[in-house]
Amino acid sequence: MDKLVLIDGNSIAFRAFYALPLLTNSSGTYTNAAYGFTMMLMKVLEEEKPSHVLVAFDAGRTTFRHDTYQEYKGTRDKTPGELSEQLPLIKEVLDAFGVRHFELDRYEADDIIGTLAKQGDADGMAVRIVTGDKDLLQLVTDRISILMTRKGVTDAERYDKQAIRDKYGLQPEQIVDLKGLMGDNSDNIPGIPGVGEKTALKLLHQFETVEGVLDHIADLPGKKLKERVEEHQEQARLSKELATIYCEVPLDFSLQDLAYRDIERNRVAPVFKRLEFKTLLDRIQTDEPQQEAKKTKDVPYRQVTNDNAHQWESLLEADELALFVEKTAPNYHRADVLGIALSDGEEQLYVPLETAKEWKALTDWLADENKKKIAYDIKGTQIALRRHGLASAGYDFDVLLASYVINASESGHELSDIVERKLDGSLPEDDAVYGKGAKRKQLEGEELAAHLANKVHALTSLKPVLDDELRTYQLDALFYDLEMPVTHVLTEMEWIGVKVDKRQLRALGDELQERLNELTTTIYQLAGTEFNINSPKQLGEILFDKLGLPVLKKTKTGYSTSADVLERLAPQHEVVEQILHYRQVGKLISTYVEGLLKEMTAAEDKIHTRFQQATTATGRLSSTDPNLQNIPIRLEEGRRIRQVFVPAEPEWVIVSADYSQIELRVLAHLSQDEGLMEAFAKGMDVHTKTAMDVFGVDAEGVTSLMRRHAKAVNFGIVYGISDYGLSQSLNITRKEAAAFIERYFASYPGVKQYMDDVIRQAKTEGYVTTMLHRRRYLPDINSRNYNLRSFAERTAMNTPIQGSAADIIKQAMVEMQRVLQVEGLNSRLLLQVHDELIFEAPQTEVDVLSERVVQVMEGAVELSVPLKVDVSAGKTWYEAK
Repeated sequence: MDKLVLIDGNSIAFRAFYALPLLTNSSGTYTNAAYGFTMMLMKVLEEEKPSHVLVAFDAGRTTFRHDTYQEYKGTRDKTPGELSEQLPLIKEVLDAFGVRHFELDRYEADDIIGTLAKQGDADGMAVRIVTGDKDLLQLVTDRISILMTRKGVTDAERYDKQAIRDKYGLQPEQIVDLKGLMGDNSDNIPGIPGVGEKTALKLLHQFETVEGVLDHIADLPGKKLKERVEEHQEQARLSKELATIYCEVPLDFSLQDLAYRDIERNRVAPVFKRLEFKTLLDRIQTDEPQQEAKKTKDVPYRQVTNDNAHQWESLLEADELALFVEKTAPNYHRADVLGIALSDGEEQLYVPLETAKEWKALTDWLADENKKKIAYDIKGTQIALRRHGLASAGYDFDVLLASYVINASESGHELSDIVERKLDGSLPEDDAVYGKGAKRKQLEGEELAAHLANKVHALTSLKPVLDDELRTYQLDALFYDLEMPVTHVLTEMEWIGVKVDKRQLRALGDELQERLNELTTTIYQLAGTEFNINSPKQLGEILFDKLGLPVLKKTKTGYSTSADVLERLAPQHEVVEQILHYRQVGKLISTYVEGLLKEMTAAEDKIHTRFQQATTATGRLSSTDPNLQNIPIRLEEGRRIRQVFVPAEPEWVIVSADYSQIELRVLAHLSQDEGLMEAFAKGMDVHTKTAMDVFGVDAEGVTSLMRRHAKAVNFGIVYGISDYGLSQSLNITRKEAAAFIERYFASYPGVKQYMDDVIRQAKTEGYVTTMLHRRRYLPDINSRNYNLRSFAERTAMNTPIQGSAADIIKQAMVEMQRVLQVEGLNSRLLLQVHDELIFEAPQTEVDVLSERVVQVMEGAVELSVPLKVDVSAGKTWYEAK
């Protein structure tokens, strides 16, 4: 039997949006609703195995029901921009899956679903409707059933005729009568005032329909109920009519047009990659053979051996050569080198690692800074070689960084991606060559040599193309004068690493465990019983059944006890705050105590984090393996993690230099807003100043709550915050948040003018730039689709601010490294954490280092307001803060 699956697109997207925390990918695109929707879609396709599928969406806020009742759905809040922006992403996912989606003006998704469900039923198909809307229960027949989503993302409860009888004691067609009597707040269907579900069900069990109830008003129990039903008869009839799904929507397609065959992974994978759905990407690739990548004809190569190496020494005299070093894993601090390849564009050499170590002409060439080298990922290349005793210098072009600088928003900067974009050719992806996960294999011999020859030849072809684009788009200064020097600074930082006091780390772990035990005792006392705090099921029973706290979300296993739920419940019971604290301390133990011990090098007790330079769309650096930029510092216990980071030398100290509110200072410079500029020029606390302006009070009248709200708006403006985002951040209504943002712009008109101007410029040029001319392209800035356009506008507003701040600290890093070398200081730059630089220095150099770092960081660029840097020193990173 054919099976038709009909999915209520808006309902599932809405459920996914609120079930998952706000997530963004590296380009800043919100993805939580799209991710949750895709999870549900994949589960339904896998479990139901449909022959036909359609996802229905609402086309707009006005439907034919508004002709009858203008207030229909009138109480609903406007859809948050963070959700509506994701609807095009969801439709893109559906297109990749080969799943038809449809919407039609003046009709709701329910009506489209009802029309198709009835057609499918008439044709003898099994029909499954996936929704979170109980209105659709009226469609249930012997062949039509409902998969009703619960509070989670992928959990659904199946409703057939028997399930409806068990739950309501009704037939499916009586669901509209239920709505007619009790109404529906979510749709603003009035019903009969004072009649709730319990009363409505009793009436329907006796009189079957709304009309049956109205025909027997005299038989109704209680004077008040009789009066209410008598007074609101027409309202009940209207409510039933509004709740009735229209099943004759004019469709321009047939059921056969909805045929679904199966997922085509080569269509879905690129979309998942761009949206960064890594877990889902693994799912669609795990049990399937790797797609054979198309590739151009292999380039010729020669393998160097100890016996023939002398024949190729003339190649090393070339003015510039491409160098490619193949590693066994992405983490080059732990990876082995598989082999080395060289190319002048015509001749490709493959050199096994052991041969390379013994070939003096090559080792001399590698170390000669006057011998120019093209590479892909200079930092990873240098460190991988250095780990094997091979010094290298003279790198003058990084294909990875060039691709990133030209367009940071591109979906991928793997070498195969760049070849496909820039050379209109193809290079096999490493996963296609080596395999993934447990199936990964190590190439060797001719297969490895041929693969590396293709890669190194690609570098020689890409360099002139990328260099030309850099110069054409006036990005050459950013690339050659900033990003290339930064990569050399990062190489040294990563190679040096940062020392960890292992004894102190273990002691802190013991202390945190003791704190966890204390919190456990406190939680048991406040809860009045012992239970497994780490069990969401048991915790839910304590909070909602025993303590009676309001249920905000549910999951397939019961109550949701996610962080956002607990944060909203915290003011209502002391135990919730203690549970949140318990979770944070537990995460510190697992992620940072145990995690740092795992990442430490045995020989030197150091952490060598990797700084990702070609990842974020704004130009910011990120940190991985481990992420030292995300150590939580709101909790004192989190701040104390920094105690374990110490100088590598005796009698040395840690020095921290931190920009003060750099993004707001950049905003003041770019907007030239008089109020912001005045605050920074006079050295005022900008959050207090904002609170004074927005709330109309003097400095003494600013409360801590006012300042907190002002701070949230100040930093929220930088990130293009919406009324919804601010309401979630401050736990206030969207209306209050919108009013707050409006007052902010009234107080700082220069900021509003800047936002308008930068959007206007972006619409004309198609991109925005930072102060150092980094570009971010915005292809959707003129889109007719409101959601795509509004996201692009928000990006246009915040990218110049965030990107300029990132450029400024990079500029400071390059100059600071130069100062350390020129002045012969022993001090070393260890880490960059957002707006902070961390050094280790001899005690005797602290004063001069502090003086130099302030000069360099505050003078990195010239702004209309002063840059301010706070410098401190201590025996640990913690003490230096």
